[in-house]
Amino acid sequence: MSCAGCTNGGGGGTGGCKGKGGCGKLEVHDWLTGIPLPGGQARFDGVEVRFKSNRKGFYRNANALSLMAGDVVTVEAPNGYDVGMVSLGGELVRAQMQRKGAGTDTYELRKVLHKSTQAEIDKWHAARGKEDGTLFEARRICREAGLDMKVSDVEFQGDGSRATIYYTAEQRVDFREAVRRISAHAKVRVDMKQIGARQEAARLGGIGPSGRELCCSTWLTDLRSVTTSAARYQQLALNPQKLTGLCGKLKCCLNYELDMYIEAIKGYPSPNAKLKTRQGTGTHMKTDIFKGRMWYLFKKPGDAPAMASFPVDVVKEILAQNKQGVEPEVDLHMEEEPAAVVVGETSSDYENVIDGTDDLSRFDKVIRPGGKRRKRDPRKRKAADNAGPGKRNGSPAHGEAAAPGGQPARDPHRRDHRGRKRRGNRSGDNAPSNPGPGPSQP
Repeated sequence: MSCAGCTNGGGGGTGGCKGKGGCGKLEVHDWLTGIPLPGGQARFDGVEVRFKSNRKGFYRNANALSLMAGDVVTVEAPNGYDVGMVSLGGELVRAQMQRKGAGTDTYELRKVLHKSTQAEIDKWHAARGKEDGTLFEARRICREAGLDMKVSDVEFQGDGSRATIYYTAEQRVDFREAVRRISAHAKVRVDMKQIGARQEAARLGGIGPSGRELCCSTWLTDLRSVTTSAARYQQLALNPQKLTGLCGKLKCCLNYELDMYIEAIKGYPSPNAKLKTRQGTGTHMKTDIFKGRMWYLFKKPGDAPAMASFPVDVVKEILAQNKQGVEPEVDLHMEEEPAAVVVGETSSDYENVIDGTDDLSRFDKVIRPGGKRRKRDPRKRKAADNAGPGKRNGSPAHGEAAAPGGQPARDPHRRDHRGRKRRGNRSGDNAPSNPGPGPSQP
C-alpha cells in the first residue's frame, strides 16, 4: 500500500501510520478493515478519493476493483480524467456520504476507471510541477489588471488539460480578460473558483497559535460559522487579536466547548437580573463558571460604587427575596473560600548545587592581573574614596612622598603599569606638579 500522501513521513515514507493508513491530511482511519460483512452482504461500491490539499470526492467502484487506502486511481472528470488517491472505502464511505448529505445512491456518481499506470502518474506529476509557475503568473496578471482579488492556489487536473484557480474576494470581480491571459500562458483551460477565508486557510495550511497544524487542514471538515456569542458564553474578552485565527475570522475552536458552557450556564440566574439590597442595587458584571461565582457592581446614592462576588446559591436566594419585596442586607466583602493549607515539615533551605554560578554577588568579583579573584569590600572602597586621591586611610600611597600642602610629590623615575618611564613636566622633571603663584615681576 502506498503512503505518498503521508504528512508525517518525509519522502513518501510511512512515518505516522507505519503503512496502516490514517495519517494523511484529513484522513479517516478505516477501523472496519479486515472485518467480514455479516450474512454475505456485498461491499459498498463507493470510495472516497482525495486530490490536492483537502479536496475530496465520492466515486463509484463500478469495476469491483480491489482498492485500499493509499492506492492511486484514475477517475472520470468532466473533460478527460483525473488522478487521485483513495482515502476511504467500504461502509465508512456510506456513513460519510450520509453525514455530508450526498445520499447513498452511487449510480449518479462518476466512476473509478482503473488503478493509475506509471505513465499516468508521470503525467500527473508533470502537471503538478507547473502549478507554482502558473500561480505566480496569475497573481502578476491580476495585479496588473487592478483586480481586487487574492489568488491563493492553483490545481491542475491529472491529465494536464485543465487548471482550477482558487481565489478570495470581497465583491464580485470581472476576471474574463485575466482568464484569457492566464489560459494563453499556461496553454490549458482555466476555471476560476471563489472560496472563503476559512477554505483558503484549509488549502494552504499553517501553524496555529497552539503550536500545532491548523485544524481545518488536518482533521476538521465541517467549517461552521463562529459568532461573537460563542466568546460571550465562555466569558472571553472580545479582543480581535486573541480571537481571530490565521484566516482573519473567529477561531473554529471557540465552538469546541460551547455546548458545555451553554449547558452549564442554564442553571445560573439571568445576567440581566439586578440584586436589590440595603447596600444598593447590584448590576451583573461577569460570571466565573468554574468557581460558580457571580460578580456584581453595587451603587447607592451618596456612596462610592463597590464590587462584590457571591456564590450562585446566594444570588438565587437574594433574587427570591426580591420577588417577595424584601431587600436583604448582604456582606459586600464576602470573599472566596480560603485555599487548603497543607501542614507538614517545612522545606529545607536552598542548597547551592551549581557551585555559585547563580550567585548574584558573582558580578562584584574582580579578576586581578595575576589571575586571582578578589572580592571588593564596599566599605573599604568607600573609605578610600573619602580619603582623597592617592591616599589610603588618610596616608600617602605606597611609593609616594608627601609634598608641602599635604599633596604627594610626583616621582620623576616612577614608571607606569606598562613599565615605561613617565614623562615629566615641560618645565623640568624636578619641578613640582602643582607650583603655587610666584612673586610678581617688576
